[in-house]
Amino acid sequence: MRFKQKRLPPEAQTLRGSSNHFLTDAKCHMSYTVTRVKSTTLILFCLLCANLAGLGDSQVFAHPMEGANAGFVQSVDGPAPGPFLYLGAKHMVTGYDHLLFLIGVIFFLYRLRDVVLYVSLFTLGHSLTLLMGVLSGVSVNPYIIDAIIGLSVVYKGFENIHGFERLFRVKPNTRVAVLVFGLFHGLGLATKLQEFMVSENGLVANIVSFNVGVEIGQILALVGTVMLLGYWRSRPSFASYSFATNTALMIGGFLLAGIQIVGFVLFT
Repeated sequence: MRFKQKRLPPEAQTLRGSSNHFLTDAKCHMSYTVTRVKSTTLILFCLLCANLAGLGDSQVFAHPMEGANAGFVQSVDGPAPGPFLYLGAKHMVTGYDHLLFLIGVIFFLYRLRDVVLYVSLFTLGHSLTLLMGVLSGVSVNPYIIDAIIGLSVVYKGFENIHGFERLFRVKPNTRVAVLVFGLFHGLGLATKLQEFMVSENGLVANIVSFNVGVEIGQILALVGTVMLLGYWRSRPSFASYSFATNTALMIGGFLLAGIQIVGFVLFT
């Protein structure tokens, strides 16, 4: 006996087709998101491995100051505001730990006044420990402080995807967190600067100039970042890939911290 297949009504066929289409789109979207995270992670890993190759030279820092710049810092005797201003700005625009953290800070800030507020809190913390650390001679193990800075990037990415609320049912005070991590970022740079024989002659003027340069570099970096984020937010892809981007930010922070932990184990 042959059974005749019963045809579905047009409405049901349309619904089934829409359902299949939705599932296909969802699978493609998930696959592309995973691929995007993997690609971003691979790029970050390659960049950080390039720094890891320098471990044999004794230390790897997220605050590089080598070659001619290090030689200048050690050789200067007296006030030199111009060069130190330049070195501070250069440090910020090439300090990827600072940039990654700041990208996380402003990622979901849509109003300019909020951007100014949070960046000002970071600047306050950064400036306090940089100035006080160098002028008072306070320093910590450079590997430990740079590992904490890497973890600050992890924290910000995790906060952006509401990880604390979902897993721990708590909502951190974002303003206090930015201020506190700013203190750690400044202490990391202060520790690095103290490794060089910085002359006491003109020290205050030079360190203040360096700090002003850091803030100028920060403004320059943020202007470009805010513009790019503003454009991206106007595109549909922002809502689709903001989670993947912050996940990649967390992975980058873990890699930064991991490199410093390896350095601490091998060279201390």
